[in-house]
Amino acid sequence: MSSQDSGQLLPKIVHEGLRLDHDPGRGRFALWHGSTYIGFIGYQREDELVTLQHTIINEEFGRRGYARALVTLVLDKLRADGVKVISECTYIDAYLQRYPEYQELLHSGH
Repeated sequence: MSSQDSGQLLPKIVHEGLRLDHDPGRGRFALWHGSTYIGFIGYQREDELVTLQHTIINEEFGRRGYARALVTLVLDKLRADGVKVISECTYIDAYLQRYPEYQELLHSGH
């Protein structure tokens, strides 16, 4: 991890004990906090291109940093997998504006 994150207002992940579950059959990445289901990102994958469709957080966990953590975990995984990303989600679009270190993941032909 780089030390360039110090200028940002909030850490990207503020919760301990988060787990990302990948369910390729359903096209989703689910976020769990311990044994509690928090929400998911839906996606479609074609070869080396992943389209992120929507970020859904259970209402009771809204506005607590979980969506930001979920997007961070998913983008970190996709970066490690070496794929490109198209965002169809307004939350992810806003996230990418806020955290430009993920811009290189974006598919340029979009």
